[in-house]
Amino acid sequence: MSDAEPILHMFTPLGKTSPFDVNMAVDAGFKTIAYYTGVELKDVVPLTQDAMFSRSPDDAKRTVLFFGGKDASLALDQMAAAASALFPPFEISLFADPSGAFTTAAAMIAEVEQELRKTRPDGLKGVKVQVYGATGIIGGIAAVIAAQAGAEVTIVSHLVIEDVEAKAIDSKKRFGVKLHCAVAKNDEEKKALVADVEVILTCASAGIEVISTAVLEAATKLLVAADINAVPPNGVSGVDSHADGVKLPHGVGIGALTIGQTKYQVQHQILKRIRDSDKALQVGIIEAYELARQLTA
Repeated sequence: MSDAEPILHMFTPLGKTSPFDVNMAVDAGFKTIAYYTGVELKDVVPLTQDAMFSRSPDDAKRTVLFFGGKDASLALDQMAAAASALFPPFEISLFADPSGAFTTAAAMIAEVEQELRKTRPDGLKGVKVQVYGATGIIGGIAAVIAAQAGAEVTIVSHLVIEDVEAKAIDSKKRFGVKLHCAVAKNDEEKKALVADVEVILTCASAGIEVISTAVLEAATKLLVAADINAVPPNGVSGVDSHADGVKLPHGVGIGALTIGQTKYQVQHQILKRIRDSDKALQVGIIEAYELARQLTA
């Protein structure tokens, strides 16, 4: 292994770098971190080349590019652009996790799958899943991961169906998954929608109860409800932040801090692995989910 000091270059299209990601990187052992704000897609290749050619081939693998921001598609496009610039022996590591969405969504689906496997050996395969807050970055990626795992996924809008239809079209083009679309503006519409649902994922804005007790009572086939909102009121009635298999009228609930603990471990372990690896790595949604499944197995 090279003795060169690991260097983490953090790219974001936003005006500020995420303090969360900086803290995570330091706790994973990175001592040298550089920050780049306002990074556009066109900037990525020249920045990558600057990073890869400034060290010897043996030391190049000790260089890491991290892609942040709040746009999943842009982060993936930026990582793909960086990857296109690499060639042996000048290869460096790449990691995309905008707004922590990839690691959070991976942790959420892994926690749900772990609960499902207690009664369903096939996990998410064939399970009917509804995602509320799917137009957000975490909800959209959670829907994709669930669909890739074999679930029948419906993304639900609380306003107009066009909002989720645009997300479904993009997910089909980018990830090759089919997402169904629905609208539920109030509890009565949600009651009708959840009649045959088996998994509910709530990824809406903080402090908003998305699924009430009345809606849960109507979800007679529900197996698991998971929520990423840690700010009261929580997204699912009866599912507080610490919930880890709490009993609901039907099925069980998983709360934000339970998911968050797994998310933290996923991001921490990825950063440590990249820092200590003797070869260049590329880590995105699939790799984050695979690690989350290992940690929850």
